[in-house]
Amino acid sequence: MCLIKKDMKNILIINGHPNKDSLNHALAEAYFKGAETSGSKVSIINISELAFNINLEYGYRQRVELEPDLIRSLALIKQADHLVWIHPVWWGGMPAIMKGFIDRLFLPGIAFKYKENSLWWDKLLTGKTARIITTLDQPSWYYRLAYGRPSINQLKKSVLKFCGIKPVKVTYVGIVKTANEETRKQWINKVYQLGVKNF
Repeated sequence: MCLIKKDMKNILIINGHPNKDSLNHALAEAYFKGAETSGSKVSIINISELAFNINLEYGYRQRVELEPDLIRSLALIKQADHLVWIHPVWWGGMPAIMKGFIDRLFLPGIAFKYKENSLWWDKLLTGKTARIITTLDQPSWYYRLAYGRPSINQLKKSVLKFCGIKPVKVTYVGIVKTANEETRKQWINKVYQLGVKNF
């Protein structure tokens, strides 16, 4: 039986991997179970299960109505105190469906608002924190030194912090392609413990 803490967090896990049998899904479930044990309110979005057009067809020139799944996702994002983004690194970045999810939801007037006649903007998602959990097929130090960790820069700096979400912590998981079953279990347990700590 879980005791409800006075400082109970509302946590939202956003899983960007399209494959239900992936390590990323196992990590999302592990964080979910860990956070539940702390008495936090926990929700999860598996982006691959949503029905929406991933293309921002007209850019910012013309608003496209949000599909019902995106409207529900937006409500969960706004309610959350802590966002946990889980995704693999593919070609240095995030999967297309996850990028489309961000393109369609993190819009002017929703996630940020440009100031009139100014280069500056208002951050509309302040008061939230985040953690990025990303899987790699290379050492994290190599991803950082050789490539400049582009997926982290994009999500942490250009999306989350741009909209006022901070601090944003990062957890690297890898090297996935050479990992045995015992190593994978250790990773899953590590992420479970992050969930327990709401961290």
